[in-house]
Amino acid sequence: MKPEWTIENGIDLVLVNSPLKDYDQAPRRNDFTLPTLGLAYIATCANQSGFSVRVLDAEARGLGLSQVAALLNRVGPRWVGLNLLAPTYVHSVRLLQLLDPAISVMLGGHQAKALPRSILEDCRIPRIDALVLGEAETRVPVLLGDLTSRGELPGVFWRERQTAVMPNVRTKNPLLLAPDLDAMPLLDRNHLDQDPYYDGGILESAMVASRGCPFDCSFCGAAVSSNPDVTIRMRKPDSIMEETLDLRNRLGVQRVRFVDDLFLANQRLMRTTLGAFVDARLDMCWDATGRINVLATARDDLLDLMLAAGCREVALGIESGSDRVLAHVDKKITVAQVVRAVTRLCRVGIDVKGYFILGLPTETRDEHQETLTLIRQLWDLTDGMPGRFRCSVFEYRPYPGTPDWQRLVEAGHLPESMPDYSDRIDDADCPPDRDEFNFSTGLQFGEVPVDIIRRDLAMIMREQRLR
Repeated sequence: MKPEWTIENGIDLVLVNSPLKDYDQAPRRNDFTLPTLGLAYIATCANQSGFSVRVLDAEARGLGLSQVAALLNRVGPRWVGLNLLAPTYVHSVRLLQLLDPAISVMLGGHQAKALPRSILEDCRIPRIDALVLGEAETRVPVLLGDLTSRGELPGVFWRERQTAVMPNVRTKNPLLLAPDLDAMPLLDRNHLDQDPYYDGGILESAMVASRGCPFDCSFCGAAVSSNPDVTIRMRKPDSIMEETLDLRNRLGVQRVRFVDDLFLANQRLMRTTLGAFVDARLDMCWDATGRINVLATARDDLLDLMLAAGCREVALGIESGSDRVLAHVDKKITVAQVVRAVTRLCRVGIDVKGYFILGLPTETRDEHQETLTLIRQLWDLTDGMPGRFRCSVFEYRPYPGTPDWQRLVEAGHLPESMPDYSDRIDDADCPPDRDEFNFSTGLQFGEVPVDIIRRDLAMIMREQRLR
């Protein structure tokens, strides 16, 4: 954790990451959360444009809502911006209610993009001067320079005299909605409270190598069908290398974690980027998210190149042990491909972390058991291999704006009840790794009751911890 958060007067914008819980009322369970790269990128770009912008990560600092509001009101920035997310929406609304009414309000995030009109019409929010949909690095500096420009910016809405204003603005400048990743400044890590961070004695930093996703997993907010405005793009190898070398040489970072979905998704780009890593003799390790269909069919030499380039672990979104469920959520993978990808990686000495979801919509009791069986099968198959397989299991949660959402509404689920994540998954013997994994709607979406899902989730994670 970086030093106590202080700020000078006369600041243009404070970007706030709302806490997952109101820590005025309940203690923190864990002391680490993923770094808020999105807010930090906006702040970095606005700083480069000459504006004074800071990030306040209330979750990382364990601040209660009254503490955050008191701090903001004391400083009195021109603007306060919040990233609206489904699990923290209720806390963001309460924070806005505690804010000095003289402070202008800027909102963004996944919830803003999924439900813009609902947010603009949410009378609990006192004021909304700019609701910015999508990637905001190029539009926020324009708004800070001249509020009247909002009517000329695409994907910017607001509320005026209690009425939602949602102009349909077309632009000939694609960079307003899809900033050039290679032209953006290097991320200023001073905006991040927990990055770089120590993991098992190794100093690690998170990095983004791409934006957008070409896949359409029905439970995911990044699904391509829900984001037709997002241009899918990958940073060039020299851009990735520049940031990696900066992290190593300036901050002493020893390991990088690529948190986007595409770093290991395109074999041609993989070979180019990984080859650059090898040529530079980085002497650094890295983790990344991989695509099962790519890694199951790639040539052996590509896996060898990953290892030579410093790959320590690959995270795979496996989700289910049922081919029918995988098809239903549009994963475009099979259980056979999962087994092949995991065993190939572990055989060459690369660890694998498999993500699974229990309680997916339409999942039967037998399919639920197939998922538990697959996890144990992967443990057994990789036992004794150079690489290690481990799992991370979650209870299904529906999110507005995902392909699942409309299907669930049509199936009879109430849209006002599904985003209520107030129910907590508590297990004294097997607490979740981070608080953001500890939320649930308490609703049943398949054949298996919620209490059985939670029982089996705790059971499998206890087995994981004992391995």
